[in-house]
Amino acid sequence: MSTSPRPVVVAPSILSADFARLADEAERMKASGADWLHVDVMDGHFVPNLTVGPPVVKALRGVSELPLDCHLMIEDPFAYAPRFVDAGAHGITFHVEVGGDLRGLCERIRAAGVRAGAALKPATPPDAVFDLLDVLDMVLVMTVEPGFGGQAYMADMGPKISAVREAIGERPVDLQVDGGLNPETVRHAAAAGANVIVAGSAVFRAPDAAAAIEALRAGASAYPA
Repeated sequence: MSTSPRPVVVAPSILSADFARLADEAERMKASGADWLHVDVMDGHFVPNLTVGPPVVKALRGVSELPLDCHLMIEDPFAYAPRFVDAGAHGITFHVEVGGDLRGLCERIRAAGVRAGAALKPATPPDAVFDLLDVLDMVLVMTVEPGFGGQAYMADMGPKISAVREAIGERPVDLQVDGGLNPETVRHAAAAGANVIVAGSAVFRAPDAAAAIEALRAGASAYPA
């Protein structure tokens, strides 16, 4: 594990937001202490669900100052990453399972001044991302099967999170977890080495979003990454 702690980041996922009031929801997250907004992009092919595209990111960029963390669960990030850059994404995370010139994709994203991230599905081994660590700003370990919100946290992803954290070492690379995170499960993920926490229903559907975000931050902060 790195001896240089990475800051804890809480990124509520808009997948659980009220899409009819998305601008208000973004402002509510900012007022509640969120660090980023997580945008789940699904194409109906890579995962069995269809969500949002660059126009929604562009609209959010126009109404929110929060960094937009775009997770591309799509078959062709090579074609679409530039569109999300133009829309105002702060970070773009693609899935290593798509294959192809992933190093080149990272380099193009970063050359545009945007953070590059690589995501791993639950069944994908941690070493699938190791060769990219020198051109990444973040690794995302999925703690549910990607595609739908509201799933239960997969505790057996703990060793995988730890393996990625160990491989990152002293590199300035964040380690994100997404799926089933709440004030209880976040401690397990953070103890394994995660420092960027994505949570959807645990924040957007909480009676007090600010309290939920603070609880997530406190849980993750108990285990410096």
